[in-house]
Amino acid sequence: MAKYSIVCLRHGESEWNKANLFCGWHDVNLSESGFYDASEISAAALRKENLQFDIAFTSCLKRAHQTLEIVLRELSLEKIPVVMDWRLNERHYGALTGFNKREMAEVYGEEQVQIWRRSFNVPPPDITPLNPYYEQIRGNPKFKKICNEDFPNAETLETTMKRVVPFYEEVIKEQVRTGKRVLIVAHGTSLRGLVKHVKGMTDEEVMKFNMPNSIPFVIELDENFKLVGDIKFLADKEFVLSAMEKVASIGK
Repeated sequence: MAKYSIVCLRHGESEWNKANLFCGWHDVNLSESGFYDASEISAAALRKENLQFDIAFTSCLKRAHQTLEIVLRELSLEKIPVVMDWRLNERHYGALTGFNKREMAEVYGEEQVQIWRRSFNVPPPDITPLNPYYEQIRGNPKFKKICNEDFPNAETLETTMKRVVPFYEEVIKEQVRTGKRVLIVAHGTSLRGLVKHVKGMTDEEVMKFNMPNSIPFVIELDENFKLVGDIKFLADKEFVLSAMEKVASIGK
């Protein structure tokens, strides 16, 4: 039987999601649809389940912050503590940052771009100062506490997990263990990494797993923090599958 539970949520559509651009660590706002979905899908699903929280964890990127702020406001939970940590950031898309996914497929080939996007451990080329967003990312004051050796120039799901999993094991689980009701609002890759870890998915299995925007899901754990059953999305099955297919089709 489940003893603990954690609720997770991928932020809504961002302005760069809408424009089909590689985003990663560039700090963009939610789109109009993203703001709407945070209220009408994310918060509504949590309210329907009567879920309450004692603490929330999120990344250092404002598309996650904006989603979380709307959810907490809708649930009248604005006063709970919020922990922002770069280890929950989206993966760094390296030299692809700021470029259109369709155009990159035309330049490098569909297969190569899909390998960069979906493989477990094949990184895109490193970002360099020639990238128009390099200085904005490096100079983001929210990243100033990241030491130089930890600051990535490109990441894969594998390297993203090397920061997400220790944060989950050392920080988030300790809050859960004390009885805190935890909400995590993060990103597609950071949450895919967390799901891979708790489910024990293979590298091949996680490549086929698409994390939908705006639909909360619950991770139930036993007393040893082993997954009980499967992760549970708080939405109709057909709606979840449709949202996953939308994610899978991005860039095609």
